Amino acid sequence: MLRLNGGALLGKAGYTLSCIVASIVLVASGVGYYAQSKAESTGNSAVAAGGPSTGPMNILVMGLESRTYWSGKPLPRYLTNIMHIGNNGGNATNTLILIHIFDGGHKAVGYSIPRDDYVKMYGTYGFGPSMSKIDNAYGYAKAARQSWLVQHNPKMPQWQQEFQGHEAGRAAEVATVEHLTGQHIDHFAELNLDGFYMLAKAFGGIEACVKSWPGGGGKPVGANLTDANSGANLKVGYQHLDAAQALSFVRERDSLPGGDLDRTARQQAVLDYVLWKLKTDGLLTDIGRLNSLMSFASNYLITSKGWNLLQFAGEMDALTGQNMTFHTLPITGQQSIGQIGAVNIVDPAQIKAIVKKGFAAPPPPKAAGGAKATAKPKASVRPTVSVPPASTVTVDVYTGGFTHGLAGLVSQVLVTKGYKAGAVQTGAHQSQTTVRYGAGAAANAAVIAKYFGVTATAGTSVAAGHVQVFLGQATTAVPTALSAAAGSGGSAPPTVTASPTPTSSVPAYTTQNGASVTVKAQARYGIPCVY
Repeated sequence: MLRLNGGALLGKAGYTLSCIVASIVLVASGVGYYAQSKAESTGNSAVAAGGPSTGPMNILVMGLESRTYWSGKPLPRYLTNIMHIGNNGGNATNTLILIHIFDGGHKAVGYSIPRDDYVKMYGTYGFGPSMSKIDNAYGYAKAARQSWLVQHNPKMPQWQQEFQGHEAGRAAEVATVEHLTGQHIDHFAELNLDGFYMLAKAFGGIEACVKSWPGGGGKPVGANLTDANSGANLKVGYQHLDAAQALSFVRERDSLPGGDLDRTARQQAVLDYVLWKLKTDGLLTDIGRLNSLMSFASNYLITSKGWNLLQFAGEMDALTGQNMTFHTLPITGQQSIGQIGAVNIVDPAQIKAIVKKGFAAPPPPKAAGGAKATAKPKASVRPTVSVPPASTVTVDVYTGGFTHGLAGLVSQVLVTKGYKAGAVQTGAHQSQTTVRYGAGAAANAAVIAKYFGVTATAGTSVAAGHVQVFLGQATTAVPTALSAAAGSGGSAPPTVTASPTPTSSVPAYTTQNGASVTVKAQARYGIPCVY
């Protein structure tokens, strides 16, 4: 078995990131012709080929839930038992993370896309429904392509049919993610279950930090520590996980508070560890171990052709826990749809806006000491308006949209800011959120309205000392600015639950809907603690 100094790498979000990890590994070092030729030969897929190897780029990381080798041959029973994955399963991309590396390679941002998001399918050749879970695009296209090959080229070897089927699957998944996020994908990296397990075994496992679930949503205290389906058997706190438990850690979802939404946080935490380990273990500067890793990883890792990983090494600084921020794209509700089953309802326009903003170029660094910054025009001086204490104002919240329970959540968050809780009711439907105030509440109303990006107006029918917030259909969650402001006051804001219709809702115990995972300075192993 290949050994690379005690538990160095692993693959991200389980098998998801191992892709980028291995890519990075192949990449970094710029040592010799052997390393260069090996890195340049890694890419073996025509999907998303031809993108840049340096500079700003978008990378899609995919983890394939497949119980077969790339050739289509089923994994042996002893291996599926060890990995605790069973023998049944299709070709669903259970891990999808879209990563953007900013120009210069100093910053990066990643968005996890929950596998059950209900979206329009692209590139599936009409196989399967036109809308389905986003992780099904790969399997639909693969099945369609291989079915066509069997009919029109029955003498083609199975491994070739499998290769073309996988290529169709990759192309469909890339196209579907592009349409959902509105972003062009320059490169992709892919690993299956077998590849993740083998890389994790070779690298000695991973470190993880697990919090105990306090109970809720029908799940008992500590429910997230064990799971029969994935084989997870964890403990609270920091712990070393071998290859099998590492795979269970990133695959578990049935026992997590928020299911797949919380699983994305685990995947992101694994990626943080991998990147931390690459930096601290000296793997990228050890020629012997690097060459061994590249040879080993090339058996399992699939990437786009033309992606020169050695050139990509210049972007390494972006891929650290301190310089990379991970988010989970939000859902607006959960429903059960026919034979497809339980799905996440999403707002494509909202997702496009979120990703576009996240991928926008970061502000330029401040000038070094002594350098003069560009002079800014002086703003006109405005008289200071004194804002009375929040406790002097009562806030009434009405919902005019379809987000079940949102009015109550907004009211709770405002209470954490010091405001008195007023009425929480359903009002007339309206498209946009509005804020009105009574006598003596103008200054506080202006503060509250700012959280929603609107301007407060006086209301002749509003009682003195009251502010009325009418939530429109465009507001589907507690505004980020309001949640952050409440959290800074010492008490954590309640979790957002939202839904597109009165009959669909996100469980109140969900912890990861639209949230981000960040690494604190000096965090042990460079990882956050997650459920």
